[in-house]
Amino acid sequence: MRIREQLEADEDRRLAKYGTRSTSATRERREEVDAVRLAFAVDRDRVLHSKAFRRLKHKTQVFLAPVGDHYRTRLTHTLEVSQIGRSIARALWLNEDLVEAMALGHDIGHTPFGHIGEEVLAEFLHDGFRHNEQSVRIAEKLEKNGKGLNLANQTLDGILKHSAPTEGGVETAAWGEPETPEGWTVRYADKIAYLHHDIDDAMRAGIVDEEDIPADVRGALGRDRAERLDTMIYDVVVTSYGKPTVTMSEEVLEATNALRRFMFDHVYLAGPAKSEDEKAKDLLRALLEHFERRPQDMPAEYKRIVEVDGSKRAAADYVSGMTDRYAFDTYTSIFIPRSWQLA
Repeated sequence: MRIREQLEADEDRRLAKYGTRSTSATRERREEVDAVRLAFAVDRDRVLHSKAFRRLKHKTQVFLAPVGDHYRTRLTHTLEVSQIGRSIARALWLNEDLVEAMALGHDIGHTPFGHIGEEVLAEFLHDGFRHNEQSVRIAEKLEKNGKGLNLANQTLDGILKHSAPTEGGVETAAWGEPETPEGWTVRYADKIAYLHHDIDDAMRAGIVDEEDIPADVRGALGRDRAERLDTMIYDVVVTSYGKPTVTMSEEVLEATNALRRFMFDHVYLAGPAKSEDEKAKDLLRALLEHFERRPQDMPAEYKRIVEVDGSKRAAADYVSGMTDRYAFDTYTSIFIPRSWQLA
């Protein structure tokens, strides 16, 4: 019984003509095709079972070490991106497996302590540091003791290009635009997800209220979080339906960008979300300098990176992969004297 071939035939009939077929998947290293799973489902599973994915559960989304169980982490953000992306893909008859693989992998290169960690790494490395590039590096070179996950090129493209040109003030012209409609789907799903849940977390923390959101944004997107989420997803679907390019309408995109500016002014760059930033930056700088100077203190798996790329790059790979908690514990074990007792 040729299960995979039947699934491929069903996929070909089901997807829109511009949807990405699993049979088009290409990889850097040739490998035997799976007997049951389609190519992009294999990618999804590889990301899901990776160590880098598991570490996302203890990495900051916006709020550094919040007290409370309901604040988002980088893992819950990733799952929400995946859910939104799959909803859009299903409505547009795109490849859900590919969208899910891209979405689950898009942030595996994120640093501890959120975007402030990315800032410190960018200062440390001569060529800078961007989490989407690190996500690809992890998938290609760091996972599985250096063998990598051998993800399809289409999946890697969506991971690399999930950030819009002005995300975090970083220009993405060198990366180009997503090559597939599934890649565009993940780009919009990421933006929708973080705006939706970051507002929720900010309100839970008492930083902003619903009434603080600009009236024109509320008028265009909705009066509460649920309405705004529905509006943005529905707009992407209706605007893109039957077209090879996934996008938003001009009106909703303008309101979405206005909401993003509001979040930067009132949440991301102000208030309790920033109060501990300098301490976290100092912690990461100390770890990076220590491991660059003493690469022998890193786990044995980083010896290969030291030999190939040097101790600076190895230190960046090691520290950027840490969870918030592990970075704090490692700093404590290296720099904070321990109490001891005479016999």
